[in-house]
Amino acid sequence: MIKLTPDGQALVEQLAQRYHLSPEAVSTMLEAIRNGNGTMAQFNHPDLGGFGQWMLNGMIMIGDMFNQNLKSTVENLGNDLSSALASGSKLIETTASESGEVGSNGSSNQISQWWPSNLGSPSTSGAQNQTRYAWFPATERLAIEQDGKITVYDTQDHQIAGVSQQQDGSGYKLSFTSQHGTVKVDSLPVVK
Repeated sequence: MIKLTPDGQALVEQLAQRYHLSPEAVSTMLEAIRNGNGTMAQFNHPDLGGFGQWMLNGMIMIGDMFNQNLKSTVENLGNDLSSALASGSKLIETTASESGEVGSNGSSNQISQWWPSNLGSPSTSGAQNQTRYAWFPATERLAIEQDGKITVYDTQDHQIAGVSQQQDGSGYKLSFTSQHGTVKVDSLPVVK
């Protein structure tokens, strides 16, 4: 769980009251949006309909899929948190390894870069459970961190639209959607 600054705690409390959610649900969403570089989130919290995804462009999926009021709440909460993160306000305490360069106002210019720096900037990234991913179309690479271990895959000609997890008896299996349909991540060649 993230450690909030006083400003972050005040924002979480304010949004929890506004949307009639628990502060834990708002913190969960804040962390997920931060992990998604402010534009997307994958989350799991009962107050937010269980497993779900939010994207800044308006794509919302929640486990309680027919609850339109909750879907609207998740959309508005995500938009508010994304705006707050983009404003430069320091909402989350960061460690030295996460902070990157710090601007004159004390805000971070880099959001928690965990992937190898030679990959550049991802076009999309996200996190769910103990897994984070980032896709780099310019270098045809997909970086995945599971339980602290980073693996980089060659995505070949795939244009990745989203990464998903499915749980089986041995843990979580990752797959992604591309122009070729659904592809299991472990079918890709490992680069690193």
